Amino acid sequence: MSDEPIGPPDGFSIGHWTDQVGVTGCTAVIAPPGSSGGVDVRGGGPGTRETDIIGPLAGTAEVSAVMLSGGSAFGLATADGAMRWLDERGRGYETPGGQVPIVPAAIIYDLIEGDAAARPDAAAGYAACEAATAAVPERGRVGAGTGAAVGKILGRERATPSGIGYAAARSGRGETVAALAVVNAFGDVVGADGRILAGARGPEGETVSTSATLAGTSEPPDWTRLEERNTTLVCVLTDGALDKPACTRVARMASGGVARAVDPVFSGVDGDVAFCLASGVQTGSPDGFAPLAIGTLAATVTAAAIRDSVTA
Repeated sequence: MSDEPIGPPDGFSIGHWTDQVGVTGCTAVIAPPGSSGGVDVRGGGPGTRETDIIGPLAGTAEVSAVMLSGGSAFGLATADGAMRWLDERGRGYETPGGQVPIVPAAIIYDLIEGDAAARPDAAAGYAACEAATAAVPERGRVGAGTGAAVGKILGRERATPSGIGYAAARSGRGETVAALAVVNAFGDVVGADGRILAGARGPEGETVSTSATLAGTSEPPDWTRLEERNTTLVCVLTDGALDKPACTRVARMASGGVARAVDPVFSGVDGDVAFCLASGVQTGSPDGFAPLAIGTLAATVTAAAIRDSVTA
């Protein structure tokens, strides 16, 4: 991948709404009209909206946008604001009664980080859409990643702040593949060499390996309500030509990228979700090689985006 960031594929835009006082926010990923979508839900505690409708067996063929949000389940309301923004612009899935925007959403738990009463709502989702641009998105503690942290085995107070990361690359076939990641994992973020980039910190500020702690302890730490506190969200964007089943396969391969950069991953106390949005137009019969090539690159940029979330 290039040292210079590559922007989202043509037609996509990304925008944040950030509450630095309440320490929460949301992020809108707006797709070009006619885009296909897929999703892969891995964690044991996901918080989602309209993921079934973009499954490979569902009838709806178009995804208008994806909302990623803090605020726990309250944050799912941000999709209402995105729907209003899209509806005002005549964008959505065509039905006999008019266009209906299809806006899947997923959330992280950040209520313990700032003001628990500060929750992204429909107005926040609308504002994130208003702020969306085609440029390389702002990363770090903004949008849905404002209240994120990783490495929580010793408690939130010994976790490391994280946020939103982004990475993109171009395939040899010419497709752009980008990944946006909101990283609020139970586990540690690890580099390509296995070194811990961000995770739990001991009493003296030293790095503590979550996996080693889990493997070596006979008495677990105090995990009171830990199941509510963790999630990694990913949205892959591509201008490749993928149908719904192919988008689902790419989303699943992107989850492999999550496993490269988060350790441990897909646990019962995480709510990991990966989306894939594809704007390319298919001509002729489906290209069976495209999902493999794009999915391979999606896993690579997903891992890079997760690492970017703690170094941005």
